[in-house]
Amino acid sequence: MVIRKLLCPLIIAVCGLPAYSQGIALKSNILSDAFLNINVGAEATIAPKWSVDLTCDFNAWTVDTHKWKHWVVQPELRYWFCDPFAGHFIGAHLLGGQYNIGNINNGINFLGTDFSRLSNERFQGWFVGAGIAYGYAWVLGRHWNIEAEIGFGWTYTRYESYPCTHCGNKIDNNRPHNYVGPTKAALNIVYLF
Repeated sequence: MVIRKLLCPLIIAVCGLPAYSQGIALKSNILSDAFLNINVGAEATIAPKWSVDLTCDFNAWTVDTHKWKHWVVQPELRYWFCDPFAGHFIGAHLLGGQYNIGNINNGINFLGTDFSRLSNERFQGWFVGAGIAYGYAWVLGRHWNIEAEIGFGWTYTRYESYPCTHCGNKIDNNRPHNYVGPTKAALNIVYLF
């Protein structure tokens, strides 16, 4: 009888506490992996429907004369419509980094940015930006998720351009450029602690 009187209030008190899912996750973006970029992300819950995410991306090599060297840091604040790490979420992110890109054959001209110049020129510079994102996380098991996310925003960059991948005098010196368009695309494999 005494045990019941002690256990009942304790059980009621514990059941009344807010229930959080796992609080920390590590992730890797398989879309970024496909481009041979080393990447890692970490996310932590900070409130019942809020989390913070930090993604880092790095590529330091040239493959078959195609130069895609860069580093990127992208912090994000996320709001989850249900529980963190499950279902729909929206986010606001910042991004920044440096790049050295060239000899990437393409004919893309998108929202005022002529990416086709990467076919015959090399660009070296830095960038900062901000954007908003939407995503969804599918729960695979107690510790594993798949997460898809797309972001759109603005990026400001300053760069120098060269006439080819390995050579040349500068064509443009410290030229600024504003880009508006996709700022994030991820298909993450997530491990939850």
